[in-house]
Amino acid sequence: MNEDVTKKKTGLWSIGAHLGAALPGTAICIAITLAAIGVQRMEERAFAHPYVEALVLAILFGIVVRSAWEPGPKWIAGINFSAKFLLEFAVMLLGASISLGAIVASGPGLMAGIVATVTLALAISYGLSRLFGLPQRISILIACGNSAIAAVAPVIGANGDDIASSIAFTAVLGVVVVLALPLAFPLFGLNETQYGTLAGLTVYAVPQVLAATIPVGAVATQVGTLVKLVRVLMLGPVVIVLSLLRPHIAAANPGVGHNAAKKPGLGKLVPWFIVGFLTLAAVRSLGLIPNAALRPIMFTSAVLTIVSMAALGLGVDLRIIGRLGGRITLAVTGSLIVLFCISMMLIRLLRIS
Repeated sequence: MNEDVTKKKTGLWSIGAHLGAALPGTAICIAITLAAIGVQRMEERAFAHPYVEALVLAILFGIVVRSAWEPGPKWIAGINFSAKFLLEFAVMLLGASISLGAIVASGPGLMAGIVATVTLALAISYGLSRLFGLPQRISILIACGNSAIAAVAPVIGANGDDIASSIAFTAVLGVVVVLALPLAFPLFGLNETQYGTLAGLTVYAVPQVLAATIPVGAVATQVGTLVKLVRVLMLGPVVIVLSLLRPHIAAANPGVGHNAAKKPGLGKLVPWFIVGFLTLAAVRSLGLIPNAALRPIMFTSAVLTIVSMAALGLGVDLRIIGRLGGRITLAVTGSLIVLFCISMMLIRLLRIS
């Protein structure tokens, strides 16, 4: 009994220690969030409508702070906590506003189109990277995008440099996409459903879909999240295929050593927040979440998302572009352009409206 109590106290102390370590960095993210919300309120008073939403402002403010100041170890834990856990928790809460019936109502055409788009985009992105002379493993990582790198990297035996450079650069380009994609809404005459589909197909990470779609509208956010979730669920088949190709990848990359390819855990294939999102969506579909609870849940999700976007901005080092070189720049940019074009073709072909 005493041993159980001791373990429980030790576990609670460990959790408290981790939360305490995260406080300084999280406080910076909250400060940037308050500044972003404050500027949005000023816009609303001056123009009756915010031209730049707090979500985008938080990213921009975070980038500005990061460009002038590099956070030390004291701050990193909280920034990472805000960028990862708070962001994933915000996405999970978003499931409470979505009915699974919407997925069924979207029809088999869209589902098949998403699968075809992801498959084609992976093949073309990989081909572009190889065309620009990038190594096989980093070409695979770039093709998958930063939201899948953690799951794919162990399978193909990628080393630390491959992973770091791929994540860093796709993170920078991911922020650029989040900031620039809303321009497609008026430029291409899209409605909210079409734009949500475009965002879900092109934006790298689930939380970044929120930043790209919330300024446009609630319908765009819901559609974009659903489409992106279907893309996330394709991670399992992609990893299975790469697992089957492991012998060929290892043969083409001798000297992998301690980075030898291995199977990822279930948590890599099905992230906890995706399970939580689908669970809340199922509960909502069954009518077990009262309408009165939706507003505070969505408010909490929105605020946490802004905090996460501030952390995302703080994690972007613009100088990384110069250090990584032109070939990766061309490969990642080309991949995004190809993905955008394929997604627009799908929207027009399926006549999504």
